[in-house]
Amino acid sequence: EEFLSSPPRKTVRFGGTLSEILLKYEKGDTTDFELLKHQLSDPDIKDAQIINWLHEFRTSVAYLTKELEQLVNILLKLPWLTRSREVVEEYLGFLGNLVSAQTVHLRPCLRMVVSHFVPPRITVREDDVDISDSDDDDENLSENFTTCHRALQTVARYVPSTPQFLMPILVEYFPFINKSERTLECYVHNLLRVTVYLPTLRLQILELIIEKLLKLDVSTPQQDIEDAEEAANNSGSEEKSTEEGLFDMEEDEERKGHKVVSSNSERMAHPLAERLDILMTILFSYIKDVCHVNGKLDINNTKDLYRDLVSVFDKLILPTHASCHVQYFMFYICSFKLGLAEAFLDHLWKKLQDPNNPSVIRQTAGSYIGSFLARAKFIPVVTVKACLDLLVNWMHKYIDNQDTGANAYCDVALHGPFYSTCQAVFYTLVFRHKQLLDGNLRKGLSYLQSLNFERIVMCQLNPLKICIPSVVNLFAAITRKYQLVFCYTIIERNNRQFIPVVRSGTGGDLVQTCTNPLDSFFPFDPYILKRSKKTIDPLYQFWEELSAEDLENLKKPIKKGTSEDEDDDFLKGETPQNDGVVGIAPNSYESNTRSPVSSIGSPPDCYVPFPQ
Repeated sequence: EEFLSSPPRKTVRFGGTLSEILLKYEKGDTTDFELLKHQLSDPDIKDAQIINWLHEFRTSVAYLTKELEQLVNILLKLPWLTRSREVVEEYLGFLGNLVSAQTVHLRPCLRMVVSHFVPPRITVREDDVDISDSDDDDENLSENFTTCHRALQTVARYVPSTPQFLMPILVEYFPFINKSERTLECYVHNLLRVTVYLPTLRLQILELIIEKLLKLDVSTPQQDIEDAEEAANNSGSEEKSTEEGLFDMEEDEERKGHKVVSSNSERMAHPLAERLDILMTILFSYIKDVCHVNGKLDINNTKDLYRDLVSVFDKLILPTHASCHVQYFMFYICSFKLGLAEAFLDHLWKKLQDPNNPSVIRQTAGSYIGSFLARAKFIPVVTVKACLDLLVNWMHKYIDNQDTGANAYCDVALHGPFYSTCQAVFYTLVFRHKQLLDGNLRKGLSYLQSLNFERIVMCQLNPLKICIPSVVNLFAAITRKYQLVFCYTIIERNNRQFIPVVRSGTGGDLVQTCTNPLDSFFPFDPYILKRSKKTIDPLYQFWEELSAEDLENLKKPIKKGTSEDEDDDFLKGETPQNDGVVGIAPNSYESNTRSPVSSIGSPPDCYVPFPQ
C-alpha cells in the first residue's frame, strides 16, 4: 500500500512533454528541441531520466519521421546496454515501436545493434601515444551480447524484411583481420548466433565467415607458421633457462582465483595463425552444436547444415589453390555419419568426371578425393574400395578413348584431370594398401590385381611422369613388393627425359626441373593449428613409418640440390614447398605446363634407382 500511494520519483527535465516539444519544433521554435537533444546526449544522464524519455518516445513514434533523423540518431547512441535492467527493457520496447511505425529508421537501428557485436573500444595511453583496443575486462560482455540478439529478434518480429537489410550491415561491420583476436572471436561468434533465429541468413553468414577465414588461411602458408613456431620455441627455451621459476607465484595466484587463462603452449606464434586457430575452433563448435541435440546426432539438422557447407565449399574453397586449414570444416562434418562422407565423395566425383567443368576444378576435385580417402580415419575399407573401383574404371575408359590417336602423348594441358585422378589413386593406395590387404592377403591381392595398374602405368599418357615423385616412389615400392606392376623401368626412362633448362640471371645460372607439373596439392595434409587440431586429430590418419623392407625398396640417391631432410618430408606426412623459378626441357612439356613461381605443397624432386 505504501508503494502504491507514494508519488513517482521526480527527475530534472526541461521543456514540457515530448509531444509539446515536437509541435513547437514543427512551428519553428527550436529552443526546447535543442535542450532535449543536449539532455539526451549528456553522458551523465540518469537511468530514471532515460526511462521517462523512452516511455514518452514510445507513445510518440508517429512524430519521428525522416525529418527527425538527427534526434533518432542521438537516441540510438544512448548507452542503454550498460544501464540497469529497467533501461534495457524500456529501450527494447522503444526499438520495437520505432521500427514498426517508421521503417525508414530500420537500417540505423540494425547498425547500432551490430556495432555492439564486438567489445567496446577503450583508449590506453602508453608513452604519450593513444592505443585503442577492445575492452576484454568487461564482465557483462556475454550478457550484453545476449541483449543485442534480443534487440535483433525484436526488430525482426516487427519487420519481416529485416534479414535482407541486415546482411549487408553484417558484411560492412566485419572487423579487419588485423584487429585483436578477441574482437574477431566475438564478432564471428555473434554472427553464428544470428543464424539460430534468422535461419534464412545462415548460408550467407557461413559464406561471409569462411571467405574471411580463407583470406587468413592463404595469408599464412604452412611454412611460415612452422618457422614462427620454431623461432618461438628457440627463444622460449632460452628465456626459460634464465628465468626459471620467476613467474611461479603469479601462476599459483591465477590457479587460486580459478581464472581460465589461455596457456602459452596453446597460442600460435604467428599472429594470423592465432586468429585463424581461434575462429576455426568456434566454427567446429558451431557445427557440432547445430548437428547434435541433447548430445545425439540430429539427422535433419545435420543434412541441412551439410548442404549449406557444400554450397560454400563449391563457391569458395574448391577454386582456391592450396589453402591449408579452412577446408577441414567439410572433413569434420563428414565424420558425423558415413552417409555424409560418401555424399561428399560422390559430389567430388561428379565434379571430377564432368567434362563441362574447368580443368583446374576437376583436378582439384581429384586432389580432394585422394586426400580425403587417404586421411579420413572414419572412412571404412569398403568405401575406399568402392571409390577406387569408380576412379580406376574411369581411368581405363579414358585410356580406351585417348591412348590411340592424335592426343596419345604425355601433356598436362590435355589430360590434367586424368593425371589428377591417377595421383589420387596412387596416393590412396600408398596410405591404405595395408588395410586393403589386411585379413585375407590372397583376396586383397586379387582385388588389387583386378585394378590392372600395369595398363595405367604403361599407357602412352605416362602418368608416372606427371605425378609428384614422392607419391610415385612409394607407389612403385608398394606395387613392386606385391608384384602388381614394375614401375622402375618407366621411372628410369622418364628421369632420362628430364633435361634441365639452364637460365641465366643476375645471380648466375639456375638449373632446375619441374617436379610438380600438375601444380597439385594435398588438401588434407597435417593440420597444425594447436587448439582446433584437437577436434581433427582423433579423426585423422597420420603417416605411419614404413617397415625396414619398404625403406630398403625406397633407397635412392639424393639429387644434387635436394637436402636429405627435405627428401624425408613425405615420410613425415608433410608436403614441402618448392620455391624458385621452374624450367622444363621443351622436349618434355610445352611451356604452358610450367609451374608458377611458387608451387605450394610440392614434394621435392627425387629419383628412384633402377633396382639391381
